[in-house]
Amino acid sequence: MNLLVLVAALAIGQGQALRIEEPDEFGLVTVVAEWNEKSIPFAKDGGGWFTIIGIDLDALPGTHNILLTRTYNDGRVSHGDKQIEISERHFKTTRLEVAPKYVELSVSNQARAGREHIEIKQIYARITPEALWTEPFAVPISGATGGRNFGHRRVFNEQPRAPHSGADLTAATGTEIRAMNRGRVVLAKELFYSGNAVFVDHGLGIYSVYLHLSEILVVPGEIIDTDRVLGLAGATGRVTGPHLHWGVRAQGARVDPFSLLQQ
Repeated sequence: MNLLVLVAALAIGQGQALRIEEPDEFGLVTVVAEWNEKSIPFAKDGGGWFTIIGIDLDALPGTHNILLTRTYNDGRVSHGDKQIEISERHFKTTRLEVAPKYVELSVSNQARAGREHIEIKQIYARITPEALWTEPFAVPISGATGGRNFGHRRVFNEQPRAPHSGADLTAATGTEIRAMNRGRVVLAKELFYSGNAVFVDHGLGIYSVYLHLSEILVVPGEIIDTDRVLGLAGATGRVTGPHLHWGVRAQGARVDPFSLLQQ
């Protein structure tokens, strides 16, 4: 067994997507990264291999190691460590006092939200072994240059809520929402919190989500290309006005979708 020594450290912030590249070798058939208790496959791209891993917005800052395993067509296996340096980011926190009825759900709504949480968690747990995209990722609203609220933490009546896991994009009701890249639709339906929602699997554990739509224009199982209109913006679910919640999960990690545009 050969030991592959990798010493270059990669710098990345909390809540970011990180592309890792490895050179090709004669007879090399697979490259797999072990990160955050998950096995993440590499895809072949021209003369090399690549994958994209997610650094969760709550990832522990500091130096971490990613184990890389290479397998060859003659049965050989080599291992190496890729070192990454995670820097801390500071996200906004808002504390609010509201009437209890706006914080506490009914028994039936709690049950529904619980079922949907399990369904979504199971989707994010699946890692499609190949990259389904070939082009750069793009913003789902034509002309949009920035988002807001990624990582924003809200505390209602001293009860902390999960940090906001996506970017909110300004969009009037009826605005066309387009796929950020090629992939497979894995969920397209109305959810309690998220309203009309579309989830797209792009492969390698990368998922994009589009929430609060007024209308859904795709169906589960459909292979969609970059720029395909998935639905129309709206204000469905638990929101106060029309906009698009655009999110990305990378192997379950909550990452700023804008960080994927650089990959």
